[in-house]
Amino acid sequence: MDEKEMKKQMEREHKESEVRTLINRLSASSSDIGDWKIIKCYEAKLQDKPMPYDLAELISERQKVRDRINELQGELESE
Repeated sequence: MDEKEMKKQMEREHKESEVRTLINRLSASSSDIGDWKIIKCYEAKLQDKPMPYDLAELISERQKVRDRINELQGELESE
């Protein structure tokens, strides 16, 4: 494998790693935008309680992460 191919492979691995990290950010129980916060908001809504988190901000931040995942996956597919 020549230097150019090695660089390309390293870039691909970096993108794949970033995708995994972002996916984990959406689901991890320790994440600031994790699924658990969405569930807590849903539970509050079902019980007519106040939202424990800023739902609009949470959804917006989660969408940014999804957009980045889609961008990276698109780049990986086109390689």
